[in-house]
Amino acid sequence: MSRFSKILIANRGEIACRVIRTAHEMGYSTVAVYSEADADALHVAMADEAVLIGPAPVGESYLDMDRIFSAAEVTGADAIHPGYGFLSENAAFAKACEERNITFIGPSEEAIDVMGNKAEAKRRMIDAGVPCVPGYEGEDQSDSHFIKAADEIGFPVMVKAAAGGGGRGMRLVAKPEKLEKALATARSEAENAFGSGELILEKAVIEPRHIEIQVFADSHGNVVHLGERDCSIQRRHQKVIEEAPSPAVSEELRQKMGAAAVAAAKAINYRGAGTVEFLLGADGSFYFLEMNTRLQVEHPVTECITGFDLVEWQLRVARGEVLPSLQDDIVLFGHAIEARLYAEDPYKDFLPRVGTLVSWRPAIGEGLRCDHGLVDGIEITPHYDAMIAKVIAYGESREDARLRLIRSLEQTQDLGLTTNRQFLIDCLKHDAFTNGEATTGFIESYFPKKTRTRPEPTKQDIALAASLLFAIQQHDTGSDTDGWDSAAINISPMVVEVGENKHSFQIQQNDLSSYLVRAGEEEWNISFLDEFDTEIRVLLNGVQKTIHFAEDTDLLHIAVGALTFSAREVTLAPAGSADGAGDGRIAAPMNGRVIDILVKAGDKVEKGQIVAMLEAMKMEHEIPARISGTVTSIGAKKDDQVASKAMLVEIEAEEDA
Repeated sequence: MSRFSKILIANRGEIACRVIRTAHEMGYSTVAVYSEADADALHVAMADEAVLIGPAPVGESYLDMDRIFSAAEVTGADAIHPGYGFLSENAAFAKACEERNITFIGPSEEAIDVMGNKAEAKRRMIDAGVPCVPGYEGEDQSDSHFIKAADEIGFPVMVKAAAGGGGRGMRLVAKPEKLEKALATARSEAENAFGSGELILEKAVIEPRHIEIQVFADSHGNVVHLGERDCSIQRRHQKVIEEAPSPAVSEELRQKMGAAAVAAAKAINYRGAGTVEFLLGADGSFYFLEMNTRLQVEHPVTECITGFDLVEWQLRVARGEVLPSLQDDIVLFGHAIEARLYAEDPYKDFLPRVGTLVSWRPAIGEGLRCDHGLVDGIEITPHYDAMIAKVIAYGESREDARLRLIRSLEQTQDLGLTTNRQFLIDCLKHDAFTNGEATTGFIESYFPKKTRTRPEPTKQDIALAASLLFAIQQHDTGSDTDGWDSAAINISPMVVEVGENKHSFQIQQNDLSSYLVRAGEEEWNISFLDEFDTEIRVLLNGVQKTIHFAEDTDLLHIAVGALTFSAREVTLAPAGSADGAGDGRIAAPMNGRVIDILVKAGDKVEKGQIVAMLEAMKMEHEIPARISGTVTSIGAKKDDQVASKAMLVEIEAEEDA
């Protein structure tokens, strides 16, 4: 029996909060670690103790093993839970814990080492009789050998980083002439993310389902599976919506896939929580993808349909106990769906977004759960993953869970920050998802880049924002009560700016909380029925509804149903000049690190040519030229940290362009 009393969580955000919650329930003391960027984060406040481990970059904080162990030593922590990501699948970290007599709440160094390398893992699975996708996982990493192997496998192929996960270092290649570039970018991304540029090739199974099996093993030889999760809805090979059980998996298929997953775990003498991932073809054939030797982001849906706390299981296994339940005792009931809330813009190709989360209120209710590490005013920075929360709904049937999740997302407040919340709702409402037909091609098939359009507020929504801005001004100055005279009709002009557009209104105050708002021939009767808070009940043209809002300097962030937008009053603002930068000014689309500037002053470039590479929120982004012309100036250099809209490259257009 391994005894420990104080657990250090070597992670951040929602998973750190999740582990702390169960650890406290089981009677353990907890230690949080945090970077300078996370000083005000929720996981820091939740833990019994917290230790600053360095500046924001992960290499100088969350990935620095010496700083983690120093925090454990100074606080007397005798166990470490790695969460997921960061050091969770680092064999050297697990070994270092053992050498320091610290309990590592995870699998053995050997298991992590084998499964942490996709090439070696695949070789082991083939030996264990687990079905695998045809591919190449050899030691020769030369481009020429990959080209030869791809020809033998047959296109399309998938280029994958041998180390790591999360969609980084992965490229789908449909044609031979695209392979060399895909190898170069995947290798670069893998080296930046995982410190290893080793790659493998796999035959691309077109539009399969992505099915994963949750396994658990103890140190007494018991291995079980807890059913499957369907993680098919993805963008950039990163999961967006997950559910359990899968609508495509029968009980017979579940038993087959479960047996294969258990065989995979037994083949490497596994211990603790793990996930065996498979591709499932339309014909029912399935192939091993990889094994994640840690708790998964989407573990809550398994908890919902089994009734088990998987973090509790991890802690019990780590202290040497037998699994709380063996295979015959595990029963699945109901259905659960999880949606990942990302700080990103789905309408600009899912570009990560940073900024201040001014107001955060997760929805609450029957069958709802939200795992997060958020507080009002928290800064979302470019240093970490774009996922900020997980919204989960459970129901007796899949339809119950789907409807609850849609309403939960509609009721969630995430004001001030660009997120994918509306896009998640659209996915959950789509017929293909409703009918349980989603594959890994779901987003590309039903929400292709060219057809994704940002929902815009209607004139009525903006009129509501105008009346709210006016009412807030009256409320803040006290002029809604001082000297109020119902006989004096007060009509005020107001110009409201939403995005790049300005909207003019005439606002007539009828009484202390009632307004008539006009724009041309249109008019709206608007009354505010509650005291001003982040949530207020509104009567609009005879219909009551609840809206959410938050103020941030001169901006009003407002949510009307699922729609969120920002507005400011510019009635007395001077007319602004148009931005004269033109299409020749190539700016950073987000905060991030410059990986490379691919041109220099004087170079001739063509429209669409990649002129810069930027890394933000663990992903590499290619920045293209929007016009053809000559490079006149360079505004950044390799490894610079740049802010959103910072000038990277300036191009003078060709005279005939």
